[in-house]
Amino acid sequence: MTDPATPAVAPRRKLRALFVHQNFPGQYAHLAPALAQHPDVEVWGAGEKEGYAVPGIRYVAYGAPRGPGEHTHRYIRGLEAHIRRGQLLANRLVQLRDSEGFRPDVIVCHPGWGEGLYLKDVLPQARTLYYWEFYYNAFGQDLGFDPSRAVSLDDAARARTLNATQLIALQTADWGVSPTRWQKSRYPDWAQRRITVLHEGVDTTRCAPRADAVFRTPEGREFRRGDPVISYVARNLEPYRGFPSFMRALALLQAERPDLHAVVVGGNEVSYGSKPEGAESWKERMLGDLAGRLDLSRIHFTGRVAYDALHDLFRVTRAHLYLTYPFVLSWSMLEAMACGALVIGSATPPVEEVIEHGVNGLLVPFFEPERIAEAVLRVLADEAGHAHLAEAGRRSVVERYDLRQVCLPRQLALVQHLAAGRLPTTADGDADA
Repeated sequence: MTDPATPAVAPRRKLRALFVHQNFPGQYAHLAPALAQHPDVEVWGAGEKEGYAVPGIRYVAYGAPRGPGEHTHRYIRGLEAHIRRGQLLANRLVQLRDSEGFRPDVIVCHPGWGEGLYLKDVLPQARTLYYWEFYYNAFGQDLGFDPSRAVSLDDAARARTLNATQLIALQTADWGVSPTRWQKSRYPDWAQRRITVLHEGVDTTRCAPRADAVFRTPEGREFRRGDPVISYVARNLEPYRGFPSFMRALALLQAERPDLHAVVVGGNEVSYGSKPEGAESWKERMLGDLAGRLDLSRIHFTGRVAYDALHDLFRVTRAHLYLTYPFVLSWSMLEAMACGALVIGSATPPVEEVIEHGVNGLLVPFFEPERIAEAVLRVLADEAGHAHLAEAGRRSVVERYDLRQVCLPRQLALVQHLAAGRLPTTADGDADA
């Protein structure tokens, strides 16, 4: 029987965190489960699709929104879809708030598809941490990078309008993270003051060299370390990721090295930019442009491959080519470096933030296939003399981007800092990972 003189102590409520991503878990694949392992934290996840299930995370789906109206101005079709998605999520959270008393302490959200628009209106008590991936500008980054294509007023106006969703969300975010310094630098100065540079992290235990690795192509060809093979990887084969430059360089390489094979990983859709004129895909376009100059028996187009197979490719390649517009840095480049691949990257700001030429990799001009081919030929001619670059490349990823030792601890600390109601300052909030 309870002593009436002793007041009952109410159990302390767990810290409650909500993670939101259109394609959940997205960038939070490691952070959300790691936070859920803490016994005093309750983790929720929200995404568009059904079916996500991880122990310790209560997941709710809010459904896919309708697309824009038939007569919506093309500049704001994305914004209209984002508003619809933001409303779907907001309505779902209202249901949870009113029926279950759902009131998170902190919301971690990728707002790029509209989910971050109305979170503060539904859950004003929650601290919000948003993922700022890319801010559009008419000049100085992807738009206008290709000298053969001038930036029109229409292009510039559309780029400015594309930021509407982010600008609304920036008003309501308590804090934000960007994965690289360069991506952070694209945002307005006033917004940068509330953004921490903090990468999602690379699992350098899983992404590590392995001398016995074997990569098998869809047709059954096997490559091992030491074989004359180079690699190129992108979500889709397109100009934003330097596919035309790579293919033109490959034609030159094949002429010089009749033993050389190339493994090309990626789909034939368009992630960024537009489809080529007169062809269904950029692969079709480049094969047509280079007809008669390529030995297709030595080019292995795999489409997309399984994650572990991709790592085996990085382990066996003599050189991995990563070319990109001034745009979002791909996870694949860092994972290739972690697996021990020598990366030959484009001399563009996202890559230059990671690779120092001649120190932990090589840099080449994006639009100069001859220079790209020359760099590859030098590596092929003297693999031993370039081995130190690959070794330094892995070290730099381990030191700056390791998931468990560097990035994840800083992510957890930042989330818990915000959940406790404290905002970092720019000085102590820049994780600089």
